[in-house]
Amino acid sequence: MPQDQSKQGLLGNSRRASQDSDSDESDSDIEATDFLDRVVPILSSDAIPQPPVKRRKQWWFVRCLGRRSRCCIGLAAAFVVFWIFLSAGGAFVYKKYQEEPPYGQSPPWYPSPKGGIAKSWAASYEKAAKMVSRMTLAEKVNITTGTGWQMGLAVGTNGPAVHVGFPQLQLQDGPLGIRFADNITAFPAGITVGATWNRQLMYARGKAHAIEAREKGINVLLGPSVGPLGRAPAGGRNWEGFGADPYLQGVAGAETIRGIQSEGVMATIKHFVGNEQEHFRQAWEWGTPHAISSNIDDRTLHELYAWPFGDAVKAGVAAVMCSYNMVNNSYACANSKLLNGVLKDELGFQGFVMSDWLAQRSGVASALAGLDMTMPGDGLKWANGESLWGPELTRAVLNGSVPVDRLNDMVTRIVAAWYQLGQDDEAMFPRRPPNFSSWTDDRMGVLSPGSPSSQEEVVVNQFVNVQANHSVIAREVAAEGIVLLKNDGVLPISRQGFQEPPTPSKRESDKFQVAILGEDAGPGKGPNFCKDRACNQGTLASGWGSGAVEFPYLVTPVDALRREFDQSKVTVREFLTNKPDPKGGLAAALSPVDLCIVFANADSGEGFVAWEDVKGDRPNLKLQKGSDELIVSVASKCGGDVVVVIHAVGPVTMENWINSPKVKAILFANLPGQESGNALADILFGDTNPSGHLPFTIGKTLTDYGPGGQVLYTPNGVIPQQDFNEGLYVDYRYFDKYGIEPRFEFGFGLSYTNFSLANLRVTPHKDKSPLPAPRPNPAAEPPSYPTDIPPKSEALFPPGFRKLEKYIYPYLPSVDKIEVGHYPYPDGYDTVQPLSGAGGDAGGNPDLWAVYVSVEVDVKNVGSVAGAAVPQLYLEYPDKEGVDFPVRVLRGFDKVYLKTGETRTVRFNITRRDLSYWDVVQQNWVMVAEGNYAFHVGMSSRDLPLVGTW
Repeated sequence: MPQDQSKQGLLGNSRRASQDSDSDESDSDIEATDFLDRVVPILSSDAIPQPPVKRRKQWWFVRCLGRRSRCCIGLAAAFVVFWIFLSAGGAFVYKKYQEEPPYGQSPPWYPSPKGGIAKSWAASYEKAAKMVSRMTLAEKVNITTGTGWQMGLAVGTNGPAVHVGFPQLQLQDGPLGIRFADNITAFPAGITVGATWNRQLMYARGKAHAIEAREKGINVLLGPSVGPLGRAPAGGRNWEGFGADPYLQGVAGAETIRGIQSEGVMATIKHFVGNEQEHFRQAWEWGTPHAISSNIDDRTLHELYAWPFGDAVKAGVAAVMCSYNMVNNSYACANSKLLNGVLKDELGFQGFVMSDWLAQRSGVASALAGLDMTMPGDGLKWANGESLWGPELTRAVLNGSVPVDRLNDMVTRIVAAWYQLGQDDEAMFPRRPPNFSSWTDDRMGVLSPGSPSSQEEVVVNQFVNVQANHSVIAREVAAEGIVLLKNDGVLPISRQGFQEPPTPSKRESDKFQVAILGEDAGPGKGPNFCKDRACNQGTLASGWGSGAVEFPYLVTPVDALRREFDQSKVTVREFLTNKPDPKGGLAAALSPVDLCIVFANADSGEGFVAWEDVKGDRPNLKLQKGSDELIVSVASKCGGDVVVVIHAVGPVTMENWINSPKVKAILFANLPGQESGNALADILFGDTNPSGHLPFTIGKTLTDYGPGGQVLYTPNGVIPQQDFNEGLYVDYRYFDKYGIEPRFEFGFGLSYTNFSLANLRVTPHKDKSPLPAPRPNPAAEPPSYPTDIPPKSEALFPPGFRKLEKYIYPYLPSVDKIEVGHYPYPDGYDTVQPLSGAGGDAGGNPDLWAVYVSVEVDVKNVGSVAGAAVPQLYLEYPDKEGVDFPVRVLRGFDKVYLKTGETRTVRFNITRRDLSYWDVVQQNWVMVAEGNYAFHVGMSSRDLPLVGTW
């Protein structure tokens, strides 16, 4: 791997870097049968191809020679299917699948920095050091390694160190609730939280989420998500995050983390980094032998994709989850530049790095590169009990491949995080399994259902209700996350229907006639009909995948509206389908009618499962299930005004109907969770004044987002290559740079009242200077331990030990042949890297977080009703020769509630980090010292009436 990266930083013409050289299995050992076994099932939507295992090199068709059997016929048929697949575009993938990809240009960064330098973590590291110093080798390995898929009641469990008092940790999805659990709250999704632009609600949702996790027996929540950022608007998991801007993602992620960790539960910020689409995210999941490589230049990585992770580290996050994909052709969970250089050195991360489930693709290499915990423990294949760590990590320590020092740091980081969150308090965190099972709804079951070994049945589901009053928070978030995109005076509506008495007509009655239309308004087959919510039916309240939960209930829009309208004065008609209407039901619902409320949606989710043509990522930005056609039909036939309500995972195109004169109002309700209908009713009837703002841009077409906004749907090599050539220009930054008119811009949102902005003031606090203050000396010293290789006896199974099949233990059956030898360490391993001037504490150099300038503005409610304003500040950089800057970037926002006529002053504190760009030559954050910064303040990225300079 090239080591001179001072100019290109992390990009270069990348190829795969970190690899595992402690295993005797490589891609060249994989037979054609392995590829066939994993490609053919892809034709079935419920197939999840698995990573390869080593087999004897003998072709399947050779074994069939001379044998007339159904097996041969079946294999021949399978080969025909396989060849059709290749002919359709996969041949180039297969052509060299046996060849190991070349190394890349993601530069090496060794050794892995030790945790314990931050003052805010010092006491926890001191406690951790005392515990770790008493652990055996097996106990240390146990803590770093998951016990295997379905080997505990949570989705992830590591092993305990029972002799020193460290318990087994319980890890559980996900970002919007407790996955696989009963009696929990299905909160609004992250994208809805982002649309609130409300820091207090971001915190409150995180806190409520953590209370439920703790009371269910969970130590580590696998959320929040700030990656994907939203580079591709059709990306399948964008909805789990908070929006398509790093600053918004960073603030929302940090507030969520503070809320979660205020209850003692460890938060996990994910997915680090560049996991911007679902197609090809994992080896073999899409038929390719390697995951996609996100090729990101150094500056773009720092200013966009790693930015919100910096906020998370500053907030004290306990864990970071590395992603499935490669970054510059090195798997993210074995990329030393990312984990050691960026995360642990520059950002000063003090917690532990865990892999996404089966994202670890190497053993020794990933440990050296900075991975601290592997999940779920199984290595290259689901649920086979064969780990890349576990006993193999034990062996690697005994033979000297993994330095004892590195293992000690891995364990210390995990234990320190446990102490940091106060989880040594057994009153708050009893040392027992969770009170629910992720794998069965029955009361009785076994503790390790993934093992075929005989086990005693115990109570695994206690059905503990942890919801408390969290529905109130869920409803507030859902309501404030609704964005009013258009309102030609029709909203809010009255529960009595008419704002004024009706004029005489030939109508059958004087009742107000309302039609509620579209499948998305109704219950469908229930919110939990499809496993992991992986289908679009009924009203949409969540995307699908590991980020989804079991709904305790779902208040549908039609239920809430039917309840809220005054039935003595309003007649409600329902047409809860999008299908063609041969029997005239739609026409009957529309005539006569005073108001039509039509519902539409668009769904997506995690790539391990597909629904129709949505294979994780959406194939386009269209509304789904014929929603566009339904809206057009309603707009042409409705006798009254039309209100469109959209539930969606991200931007959708509206050009087919938005200019219809009948469409008077549009509400973009995002993914509202269990309180969907109630929150919508709050907005429609004016109980809550809409205050949501778009956390992304809604373009007129998918091509408006540029080449960088497109999902790579077809593999372009053995390792699919996705070059982030657009650099900094994602979402509104791209629209601004190229003068593209969006349908609705980033940050846009209407209200039932009006606000004015005035009296912008700029107050400097520190002088400009190109570079931050020198990196400070560590505020604390990392723990120090003996580095001698432990006795081999610590690695053996204890006498009489009863093993569960497939359960991952740290022990070895024999140590007789283990000898210390020479290990082929990665290129650059012996070159100690200089410490970054951008580092020095949790979150990076403390000077980066200092406030250098503040901007104040007066916000006044000049309308007729109370409401909440969302003033936003966008920074414009001074010109600098040789440096390209976006037109403007978000660097501040607030949400203020104002009575009619009330004025409040909003203050934006602008840090040195906010004012800086990443200089790839100096490898530091640089402020433009010459020229004037401009601060634009308004209500969206294109409504910025005030400007001040510094």
